Amino acid sequence: MAANYNAVGAHASPYGSGDPYYNESSGFITPHPVKKRTNNWVKIGVPVLILVIIGAVVGGVLGSRASKNDTSSNGETGSSRGEAAASSAASIKLEVGRFATATNSAFMMPIYPSTTNTAAFTTPTFNPSVNNALAWPKDPFQPSKPDPLTPRTDRPRLIAPSYKWQALPTLIKSDPYLKGWNETIFANATNYYGQQPVRYFMDGDSGILDNAREVKMRIKAFAYVFLMTNDTKWVDRTWAELQNAAGDGPTPFGPDDDKWNSVHFLDTAEFTAAFAIAYDWLYSQWSDTQKSQIRTTMIKYGLQPGVTAFTSSAGWWRNNITGNWNCVCNGGLTLGSLAILGDDNTGIAEQLLGLTVPNAKENCARATVDDGTWAETANYWYFGSTGHAEMSSALLTATGSHYGLLDVNPNFFKTGVYHMYATGATSLFDYGDHGPNKFSSTANSLILYADQYNHPEFALFQREQHDAAEPWSMFWYNPTISGAFWDGAPLDHFFDNALDQWASMRSSWTDSNSLYVAVKAGKNQGLQTHNDLDVGDFVLDALGTRWAGELGSGDYRSPDYFSSEAQDSNRWKYYRKMTQGQNTILINRENQNVLAAPTVKHETSGTTQGSSTVLDIPQDSTAYWTADITSAYFGVSSVKRGVRLLNARKQVLIQDEIASQESVQWRMHTNATVSIDDSGTSATLSLDGQSMKVAMLSPPDGAKFSTSLAQRFESDPTPPIPDQENPGVTVLIISLPAGTYNLQVLFNPQWSGMSDGDFVTPKTVPLDSWSLTSHN
Repeated sequence: MAANYNAVGAHASPYGSGDPYYNESSGFITPHPVKKRTNNWVKIGVPVLILVIIGAVVGGVLGSRASKNDTSSNGETGSSRGEAAASSAASIKLEVGRFATATNSAFMMPIYPSTTNTAAFTTPTFNPSVNNALAWPKDPFQPSKPDPLTPRTDRPRLIAPSYKWQALPTLIKSDPYLKGWNETIFANATNYYGQQPVRYFMDGDSGILDNAREVKMRIKAFAYVFLMTNDTKWVDRTWAELQNAAGDGPTPFGPDDDKWNSVHFLDTAEFTAAFAIAYDWLYSQWSDTQKSQIRTTMIKYGLQPGVTAFTSSAGWWRNNITGNWNCVCNGGLTLGSLAILGDDNTGIAEQLLGLTVPNAKENCARATVDDGTWAETANYWYFGSTGHAEMSSALLTATGSHYGLLDVNPNFFKTGVYHMYATGATSLFDYGDHGPNKFSSTANSLILYADQYNHPEFALFQREQHDAAEPWSMFWYNPTISGAFWDGAPLDHFFDNALDQWASMRSSWTDSNSLYVAVKAGKNQGLQTHNDLDVGDFVLDALGTRWAGELGSGDYRSPDYFSSEAQDSNRWKYYRKMTQGQNTILINRENQNVLAAPTVKHETSGTTQGSSTVLDIPQDSTAYWTADITSAYFGVSSVKRGVRLLNARKQVLIQDEIASQESVQWRMHTNATVSIDDSGTSATLSLDGQSMKVAMLSPPDGAKFSTSLAQRFESDPTPPIPDQENPGVTVLIISLPAGTYNLQVLFNPQWSGMSDGDFVTPKTVPLDSWSLTSHN
């Protein structure tokens, strides 16, 4: 049985009202919340769940803690940290303010002013010598021989030690980002405060992971606001959430023997992390009985199942290198063990720290491939990197070392580069599955990595994003940072590890209307069964919208959705996962070969953005990427795809050279309204008040554009359950019989101020002859 959270010392539970999932007469009528399952790619950009993270972006209160607690472990007070000395530097930062002026309501992307600020938009750097008055004080806990079993004696231990809490109010007043994030955290906590505790909901193969991450998100916010205000109503509300997740709340919460669903250990790990944060951050507020109850629940439903996972086949994730599971599971168990270390008389915390730390070093820390790509998909990067960052940070603050988690893999830092280039003008290059709701999984690992790897551009990039405002950011952020992430940033980057092989090309880092194209080759196996059969897939942004996009996850509850990556897997019968559902070439209406092993070639003119947010692109600025993707198909002699930027990055050419013994289809998914001209060789796409002209150059005989709904052919094998619909999505198609073809499709965004005569018509150049000057 769970510890009785109603027995001793529990504060009243302030549930409040106004919860949209709550019906006063009948109670909860739907799970809270339910994963969205049929999102179109357009205007989502990131899963809707992240909207929960950012919450309200106005309001909030800048809290200050009572003087009796306003002393760090070395006796230094916040007010004595040289506030007067910081005033000059702080006034400059506050005068400049946050670089992005807004977050786009359609795609949740930063909006930057069109301006040059040579004082602020400079080379990314940390300036402790210049901005020392705005820096974190030195941690007084500096063990000469760090040991995972010897934690610091002051609380909190995890991620936010007391010396940082002492410094934080002054830094908030001095830094516009910390100030804004603090206000948002307060607003979010206020929003969560009035809602019912998270209700148990078993979500098929995703288990209760959404529940766990929402509980964790709430507890972080509640505990943060308490430590900033000393208002115990936040402790009360945290206790109510803990009670509920332990099975002593207003509604049932899972079976007594396994409330945190250890068969899907991600759930267990995230609940353990949530309880660890509550135990550690609010340590001074819990009675001994409450602490005992929290420990008992965490051990029974979290840490003991963790030992079982490490000592039986149930813990398959122990050897999971290229996925998020190892990072998340080890991270949750580590936070839980560190939180109760010294209070635990069972020995389980010590036992687990002897298991999780070395295992994560050998697996989680090696999760990125050598170019920084997160193999599982750009969306699953959020989960894995968050787990890795939380575990690394907690070990550093609690014990004085990360024990190799941050440096055993010399290429791990490149994952910051990966995420930046996977982020387009409107949203991610969001190939493959998107995963469950992100709630407490953000891109804020970049803020920690910026400091740990001395890559300030990572934090400068992330601090502008919609998901930056949450408690981890407040303590991972290095306030001595200065500059603009885009100053000196190359517009193009190529990722060549054979597992993924993808390219990112753009016309600006700071113009939300800019052109962005990303394309991939890579393998169709070895991707944690989260990939699509999508060699040759691409996305295209321009004019503030996404013209060619992804359909994203299928329904995770669908039978055999995660069955295997074998050629005959039922996974490949679902439209969103099959080749037909991708922006690539389809041969004989068949799925691609799962044994595909493409080869790629690419070049870039090396254009970088300067200090200004306004970029004057040189006329000869270009980039291209070509791939031999023959191995991805059956019944072909050769298939090659190339993507090239033209006309100072204002146009895009996609060229396919195909020799096939079977029928051919060129396919692209769009939310635009498509109007095909009388000749059938050009089309106008209209979306969000903008237009894009798409034209075939030197079209093969009989080649014409057509359109269809985004759904399987009637002749396709039937999936185990009826397929998902994709409302609002149109497929632009070129269909041809067996033969040899050079298909050139030119994309001309209708830029303001450009006439038809300003667009170029490139000459025909075989893909093998492409070079930086081949189309001049």
